[in-house]
Amino acid sequence: MRRAAILLILPLLLASGQALRAQSPHLGFSVDLTIPTGDFASKTYLTTLGHEKETYDIGLGGSFTASFPMDRNLAFRLDLSGSSETGVNRAAGYSDINLRHSLFSVGGDLQIFPQGTAFRHRGFYFVAGLSADFEQFSRGYGNDFYYYNDSSSTSKSRLGGKVGIGHSFGFDAGRKFTVEATYHTTLTSKDVNAGDPPSTDFLKLGFGLVF
Repeated sequence: MRRAAILLILPLLLASGQALRAQSPHLGFSVDLTIPTGDFASKTYLTTLGHEKETYDIGLGGSFTASFPMDRNLAFRLDLSGSSETGVNRAAGYSDINLRHSLFSVGGDLQIFPQGTAFRHRGFYFVAGLSADFEQFSRGYGNDFYYYNDSSSTSKSRLGGKVGIGHSFGFDAGRKFTVEATYHTTLTSKDVNAGDPPSTDFLKLGFGLVF
């Protein structure tokens, strides 16, 4: 699955090759909040233990980006990001199970600047893209919330997609403060009936700087 995810995103990266050679990038980094939605936020399973409910809390992560202007309105962006969320599995009459989800993504995005400020990376923009997502789902018991048994960890490589909006505040030159809100969803290997984890869906709020 890891190889398949990389192959699915590779055409997008290759298509941007000419732009990457021609332009100097705007480098950026951000601190991100991930807010789980849908089944990733809360899902109930009917098992031999009865009804098990799994929930994940708001997580924390970070991103490093390189935005390459292609023309006045369009830029291609490389995005390396990671995040982690913790949660709990509850079933009546049984001890709670601690949960942890970790995600590392390698992505390619298109940024559309309606005001024609892609070269300066300033103002409002739309963003959409694909990513190769490398995930780990872990389970553990006990009072130590961060104790997990390696045998209870599951690794998944899946294709992800995102869409959102952002804004860069600042002057034409120099450092700019950015805020970005994107919605991430899993596009492959999310069939729960086949044993896959639910789609990793979340709203990501990023706060950072672009140079």
